[in-house]
Amino acid sequence: MAHPAPAVLVLASTSPYRRELLARLKIPFAIASPNVDEAPLADEEPAPLALRLACSKAETVRYAWPDALIIGSDQVAVVGNTVLGKPGNFDNSASQLKQMRGERVQFHTAVCVLNTRTALQQTALVTITVHMREYSDEQIERYVLSETPYDCAGSARIEGLGIALVEKLDGDDPTALIGLPLIALCKMLRNEGIQLP
Repeated sequence: MAHPAPAVLVLASTSPYRRELLARLKIPFAIASPNVDEAPLADEEPAPLALRLACSKAETVRYAWPDALIIGSDQVAVVGNTVLGKPGNFDNSASQLKQMRGERVQFHTAVCVLNTRTALQQTALVTITVHMREYSDEQIERYVLSETPYDCAGSARIEGLGIALVEKLDGDDPTALIGLPLIALCKMLRNEGIQLP
């Protein structure tokens, strides 16, 4: 018999993209701002980094929510051996998109669900490979000026105009690419007694 779910669902993220994704599930949730150093550890690979940060985000807010399910998530984008952070401005965005042109970019998105009542946590890692087109410098400039993707790792908002820069995607859950893998998350929430839909 399933145990009752904790009283509150908390998203440990200030990302508007994750907030919009979680809102798709039509269940109420609170927002908490995790204070996490996102720098990788020495020799830490991108996928384990995403998983560690997702769990750290959930852990940092757990004591403020003693009867909650806390969702932490993180994404690390990689082209070749280079981790792509949030560009922050036009020049960095354009530089990232030039580096990604014609390449395969891997987006490792991790999610952690922490039950603060039981101290149990569930984790998942979803990797999506994005094959970028051979776009021109002019197309990069038009795209960046139009979308200003300065808060987006890899500078290509797939849920927006960035899809025009993409040749194809390989992966099981397109929501992971936006920042929160809803297929995995739904399974975790059902495991915790939350009825979906």
